[in-house]
Amino acid sequence: MKKLINAPENVVKEALAGMADAHSDLIRVHYDPDYIVRADAPVQGKVGVISGGGSGHEPMHGGFVGKGMLDAACPGAVFTSPVPDQMLAATRAVSGGKGVLHVVKNYTGDVMNFEMAAELAAAEGIEVASVVTNDDVAVKDSLYTAGRRGVGVTVLLEKIAGAAAEAGADLAEVKRIAEKVNAQGRSMGMALTSCTVPHAGKPTFELPDDEMEIGIGIHGEPGRTRTKLASATEIAEMLAGPILEDLPFQSGDTVLAFVNGMGGTPLIELYLMYNELHRILKGKGITIGRRLVGSYITSLEMAGCSFTLVKLDDELTRLWDAPVHTPALRWGM
Repeated sequence: MKKLINAPENVVKEALAGMADAHSDLIRVHYDPDYIVRADAPVQGKVGVISGGGSGHEPMHGGFVGKGMLDAACPGAVFTSPVPDQMLAATRAVSGGKGVLHVVKNYTGDVMNFEMAAELAAAEGIEVASVVTNDDVAVKDSLYTAGRRGVGVTVLLEKIAGAAAEAGADLAEVKRIAEKVNAQGRSMGMALTSCTVPHAGKPTFELPDDEMEIGIGIHGEPGRTRTKLASATEIAEMLAGPILEDLPFQSGDTVLAFVNGMGGTPLIELYLMYNELHRILKGKGITIGRRLVGSYITSLEMAGCSFTLVKLDDELTRLWDAPVHTPALRWGM
């Protein structure tokens, strides 16, 4: 194992300290329990929006804390759900009197722990609503989930729901918008390599040099199929086809297209894959109204990518375009 770390057990804490130093104008980091909160939290009279999950997917979620997106994020150990104490403390820290929305990826540990934290917060008089993302079309159930996994849509939902909260929407409205994004979004990913969790010290799974995994999960869960390495054109068709069929997306639709890197994929390849996705959509009469290309929901150093499409309308486009200022995503400020 070759990694830029000291002791595996200190990776998350030391990374959080680095984030705190690098982005002290945007965020604060609280330890024991660990959570990242926007520098001006709590914002009175505003719905708080928080999320969380295992570390190793950076910049999700801590890199999305700031104005116009998340108010707080709870980092667990690598590929491990944060605990209810973290989520409860983060909920308290962002409670500005208008309630708090929990954005939860559909993984068993995340769902269970966020539910427990919501119950504890409600007992303290904090109104909490939750939305669960489940956009991965690759498989129905996996090692970590009952139902579909929450993946790329989570990033786009956090931006759009965060914009609604920043604009003053109430808790019911922010939840409605978040659920709309999830309902209108679909994702699928693939891997060229495995990744190595620091504590494990070896690859999560074995993938021969001439093979790839289609439909992989962000924790290295198996996908739909393992097959021989193919061209970018063929891979794009394998990812886009199931997404387009699932919603379904239709000629005349306008979409937000998100081409995401899994952590070990250079940007030149991601833009090449965006070009392939654009070609496919154009051929089906689907317009890309907005786009995002880069590594935003990763799996440590895994090489690979994912596609996410969200069907846009005027409301979602306006909220996507709204200003955002976080360590990892910023425009309009």
